[in-house]
Amino acid sequence: MPHKVALLVTCLVDLIRPRVGFAAVRLLERAGCVVSVPPAQTCCGQPAYNSGDRSLAKKIAAQVIGSFSGYDYVVAPSGSCTGMVKVHFPELFRDEPDLKTKAADLAARTFELTEFLVDVLGYKPVDISLAAKALYHDSCSGLRELGVKKQPRELLASVTGLHVQDYSGSETCCGFGGTFAVKYPAVSDRIVAERTKQIAAAGEADLILGGDLGCLLNLAGKLQRQGSPVKVRHVAEVLVGDTGPAIGEAEDR
Repeated sequence: MPHKVALLVTCLVDLIRPRVGFAAVRLLERAGCVVSVPPAQTCCGQPAYNSGDRSLAKKIAAQVIGSFSGYDYVVAPSGSCTGMVKVHFPELFRDEPDLKTKAADLAARTFELTEFLVDVLGYKPVDISLAAKALYHDSCSGLRELGVKKQPRELLASVTGLHVQDYSGSETCCGFGGTFAVKYPAVSDRIVAERTKQIAAAGEADLILGGDLGCLLNLAGKLQRQGSPVKVRHVAEVLVGDTGPAIGEAEDR
């Protein structure tokens, strides 16, 4: 029987880059899953949680738990949102036995997209090609909370003509940090400027790839403001052969 998978779309994907969500669905379907997008899903509550509003974060988390019941797995094209569900939902309800059990159940069924494709399904993309040199940027949450590192690189290694390498800032924060970039814009800008300097120092690259849209938006914005020709894409887009507008470029709606 195929796995019943629910896609946690994430706010940034839904509002800013829907094509990442569509790419994630196509990937999961190609891997043999039956995919649903629960219409009642909302924000995972991370902005409230990171801002210290635990009461609001718990209300949102409880709604998310209810929205994703009844599925074999929940998958998100974001290490950040996945980390919120897997790591912080159980913490939020540690003193509420019923919700703690439900949060733990959801956490056990929730995976970041590339993690799920590689570690759970053993999926490898076929007949995808892209002649390009790319640098990969790991998101802080995906890397440190979930241990996602090798999975996207393993998938991208199956893309014909694509050469992927790390750069000196691959494992270092891009400066986005969710609400951090809003609260401390000057610090955020200095951090992302350091990343783009390292990207330039890595040599001629066509693409920056990653698995978290917040990081990618931050890097794309800075690169564009600096007049860099380097394009930015989510790993899911590359893995389904999406060659439409890069992140930050005008899209047809």
